[in-house]
Amino acid sequence: MSATGYRGKKVLVTGAGGFIGSHLVQHLLAQGAEVRGLLHYNSRNDLANLRHVPEAERREIDLVFGDLQELETVRSAMRGVDIVFNLAALVGIPYSYVHPQETVQVNTVGTLNVLIAARDADVSRVIQTSTSEVYGTARYAPIDEKHPKQPQSPYSASKIASDAVSLSFHHSFDLPVALIRPFNTYGPRQSLRAVIPVIAAQALHQDQVRLGNLHPTRDFTFVLDLVRAFAAMGQCDEAIGRELNVGSGQEISIGELAERIIRISGRDVELVADDQRIRPAASEVERLIADSSASRELLGWEPQVSLDEGLAQVVDFVREAVDPSRASEYFV
Repeated sequence: MSATGYRGKKVLVTGAGGFIGSHLVQHLLAQGAEVRGLLHYNSRNDLANLRHVPEAERREIDLVFGDLQELETVRSAMRGVDIVFNLAALVGIPYSYVHPQETVQVNTVGTLNVLIAARDADVSRVIQTSTSEVYGTARYAPIDEKHPKQPQSPYSASKIASDAVSLSFHHSFDLPVALIRPFNTYGPRQSLRAVIPVIAAQALHQDQVRLGNLHPTRDFTFVLDLVRAFAAMGQCDEAIGRELNVGSGQEISIGELAERIIRISGRDVELVADDQRIRPAASEVERLIADSSASRELLGWEPQVSLDEGLAQVVDFVREAVDPSRASEYFV
């Protein structure tokens, strides 16, 4: 895709203040898009991760504050838009154990509002963000898009439902929807509820790195690689009606991941299993590894950032941006 691949296109990014959303906004601006960003309203006028975007770029974003659960807010945000990237969601799996109703309401009903508004506004494309968590523990590996869905947490159930509703709008109303399914994205700006930044924060500021299960494996994709896939999907007609995995195709155990991050941090830190951080046994996803051959074929997408390169960027970000006093906290 050229550096001006989105010139003249008006796009809406929901969840624009999120970890992935803030990076996607920057990438689309660089591609020449006119970007409107929907952020969850708060009384502090907090821009969330958009605060890390340089002010000159931030001034180019048409910011809208509201709630995805209110249809009229979504309709208003979508006026005049060509392409919608729906990234707004509650993404914490431990949080979904405590607040399953809120998780389903935001992720599934919120997505329904996006689809209704997009259908009525006659947008040219909706890119719906899925998650590898919909697959649960791998029944076979690598995981392709035909792998069975397994709702092993309220979060994964809410995303399975939102994926199904999205595809139903394609089949029922001919809405041009495409589903992108990232595998364990990581990078600068990610919150301490995610495994890589929480390991980095503890490695930099504590004498121990405390984690839950160390043996599950994951397939990690650097956030700047992922946003290239988002942008490519927004311009790929062949992706309409499809679900596309985006992952590196390489797996690593949480224990080995922690050891790598500790090494990159340059400190001598003990790795400890913490029962408080262990998921319920039947909810733990033991193995995730992506078959992204469809994305490679349709989007021409390939990951470019190695795991060690990406981890080094996260460690640098955490060193500069995270309050050391928060390194010992457990975030759900």
